[in-house]
Amino acid sequence: MTRLTRYLTEVMAELKKATWPWDPKEKGFAKYKELTDATIVVFVAMILLSGFVGFFDFALRMFFRMFTA
Repeated sequence: MTRLTRYLTEVMAELKKATWPWDPKEKGFAKYKELTDATIVVFVAMILLSGFVGFFDFALRMFFRMFTA
């Protein structure tokens, strides 16, 4: 039981040191502005990367099909 208590105490201490992606003083949707902004950046990057990979996959497939068919 002492190991569990010590573990939970250390976890709580580390969580207090962490920086969270929201301001606890804010209310409502504005509280999560940094989190939503970062999420939007990730989604845009995923869309751009998938378009890039998809384009080159299609282009290379057509290129090799030209020489093998």
